[in-house]
Amino acid sequence: MILIEKSVYSPPEPSDGKRVLVMTLWPRGISKDRVDVWMKELGTPRDLIKRYKSGKATWGEFKAEYRKSLKGKEGALRELAKESKEGTITLLCTERDPSTCHRSVLREEIEKYA
Repeated sequence: MILIEKSVYSPPEPSDGKRVLVMTLWPRGISKDRVDVWMKELGTPRDLIKRYKSGKATWGEFKAEYRKSLKGKEGALRELAKESKEGTITLLCTERDPSTCHRSVLREEIEKYA
């Protein structure tokens, strides 16, 4: 299983494999050719992003609520797990710091289906 996390602003590289944008909204200034698939259903709910960015939710609360938002989306998680066994999948969003990005939580959830 190969899952990579990157900012969508990082230049595409051949080692990225399939580049999957996992954001609710399309990022400004990013052309469609920088992404292979947009899975907006796996993005962070907008109200959760606002609360976290404004300091009204801790990182722990953010992670718990984001995990809850993935309930009912197990089919998409299974599909990404399956595809990551066959080749590299790069999870993309605008956040540059992976330690405080939903991509890391999403990767953990996908890995449960490995």
